[in-house]
Amino acid sequence: MRKIEAQMVNAIRDCKSWKCDNTKVTVDSDGLSFVYLHGNKIAEIGEDFITLFDGGWRSVTTKSRLNAILNAFGSGFDGIFQKDFQWFFHDSARSVDVPFESGMTIA
Repeated sequence: MRKIEAQMVNAIRDCKSWKCDNTKVTVDSDGLSFVYLHGNKIAEIGEDFITLFDGGWRSVTTKSRLNAILNAFGSGFDGIFQKDFQWFFHDSARSVDVPFESGMTIA
């Protein structure tokens, strides 16, 4: 995990707002964390869910940030990968790969 992603994960875990370079975490009064990359929302993290967005850009950096979030707050085995220019989400609970959809929620 990149240093910036480790700092991002720590901010989410500590429920603290944080910003570094192109990545920002904000926390609302209910304890929900929102992650932004280049000003575009890429994730919402609650106590029992994670909602993932591509922010309009399916870039290597977006995928890396989302995978860092999934690694820290998901099952640890879920992840996003690219095959033939398309994004997929590996759902470890069902042992399937499904096409990634911006706005998908993992509970």
